[in-house]
Amino acid sequence: MFSSINMKTINFIATFLIITLAFSCKEKSNDKSLPKTIKSRQQKAIVIQPYSDLSQTQADFIIAEIKKVCPDVKVNASIPLPPTAYYAKNNRYRADSLIAIQRRIANGKYTLLGLISKDISATNKRAKDFGIMGLGFSPGTACVVSTFRLRGKNRMEKFRKVTLHELAHAEGLPHCPDPHCYMRDAKGKDYLDEEIDFCKICKPILIKKGWKL
Repeated sequence: MFSSINMKTINFIATFLIITLAFSCKEKSNDKSLPKTIKSRQQKAIVIQPYSDLSQTQADFIIAEIKKVCPDVKVNASIPLPPTAYYAKNNRYRADSLIAIQRRIANGKYTLLGLISKDISATNKRAKDFGIMGLGFSPGTACVVSTFRLRGKNRMEKFRKVTLHELAHAEGLPHCPDPHCYMRDAKGKDYLDEEIDFCKICKPILIKKGWKL
């Protein structure tokens, strides 16, 4: 009798171990595909939206530069600036209002980059209406960049750096303490000539998201 019970117990344990082992192997197999799934979800398409105040030359330049870096770029036809984003008191367009409009259009499906030549502003600790070069939330699905405050002979190169900065914010990157990194916090000043590239910490993050850097 005891022998019979032991054999049943042994058979039950053996069967349980076989099922458990098979399930474990299946789980491990799924784990191998997980990084690819995560990577594909991280590669957000970028849709560039030039506003009609921006010159075609400026638009063409930045479109070409972004296409060198980002894996999936589309370009919308130029459109007028939305009147609801205009702040008449300072003759500016509110960057946060532009982003809110663009975010509704993007609807979480891609990152919508707005390009403008008019002055833009946002509220920060210094002022309710503070003039800025660009704005993007980290992470986010919309950002906006203006050429208005870009000065110097290398103005277009600065345009490229600010645009990459805001797009990287949309990918989830925060400001970086490295003074030579594109993700440096400007804090209301122009340090763009000191910025060389994405740093050794920021660059690998963007590469994993599909950027060609």
